Amino acid sequence: MKMELDTAPFEQPGQPPLLRPKPPGKLKHYLTAAFLLLLVWGSSLQTDATFKELVEGLPNMLDLLREMFPPRWSYLDNIWQAMLETIRMALIGTTLGAFLAVPVALLCAGNLIKSRWITYPVRFLLNLVRTIPDLLLAAFFVAILGLGPLPGIFALSVFSLGLIAKLTYEALEAIDPGPLEAMTAVGANLAQLIVYGVFPQIRAHFASFTLYTFEINIRAAAVLGLVGAGGIGHYYEVTLGFFEYDKTCMIIIFTLVMVLLIDYLSTKLREKWI
Repeated sequence: MKMELDTAPFEQPGQPPLLRPKPPGKLKHYLTAAFLLLLVWGSSLQTDATFKELVEGLPNMLDLLREMFPPRWSYLDNIWQAMLETIRMALIGTTLGAFLAVPVALLCAGNLIKSRWITYPVRFLLNLVRTIPDLLLAAFFVAILGLGPLPGIFALSVFSLGLIAKLTYEALEAIDPGPLEAMTAVGANLAQLIVYGVFPQIRAHFASFTLYTFEINIRAAAVLGLVGAGGIGHYYEVTLGFFEYDKTCMIIIFTLVMVLLIDYLSTKLREKWI
């Protein structure tokens, strides 16, 4: 025996029928889509990024690819030392930036530092640091310290400081306030709150942010040599300047392999220990 459900609205005798809500209008979605399309179209006109330019440039792209392949495998003997230098730069820069990011992130966290006269200026300086591109930082330190990997290390340290501190202080403001309130109630000071109440909650996030920044710094360090900051980027400049595209292709392949390997190891490390 089948049981049929009455889907009609429950109405009382003598009462007006229940009004169903109207479905939401789609005009807002249409206007948003039209505005985005208009914005993209206007931007493409101002930058000459049109399909016509793309089609006209395709033959040049194909010629470049023909000159890049096959890659010159023997050039690997010239660049593997530079790649190791790039990895060292990224490792040292990330480590220094991570250490410096800890106090900066704590000063930015509004749930730990209640004074806006402290958090807002520190956040402003942090945003200012994050707006400076890593290549510009490298060029700045090259002008101060000269050519070599040291300017690249300082540039990556400042870049890492901005990125890790930003992610960490946002995670700090999302921690569970319960342990902090309990410790405050029994008379814990700010240092004790940070060591025993904040650090255990943020430790895994901080480690993940640091590994993520290290992966980014490997890619960034690979091009800092274009401004004289050491690493394998110097070989990009040399090979491209002499139109030796088969050597450039070898550098790209080697860099890609190293980045994928480091990404894989970093992912496994996060899965096992974080």
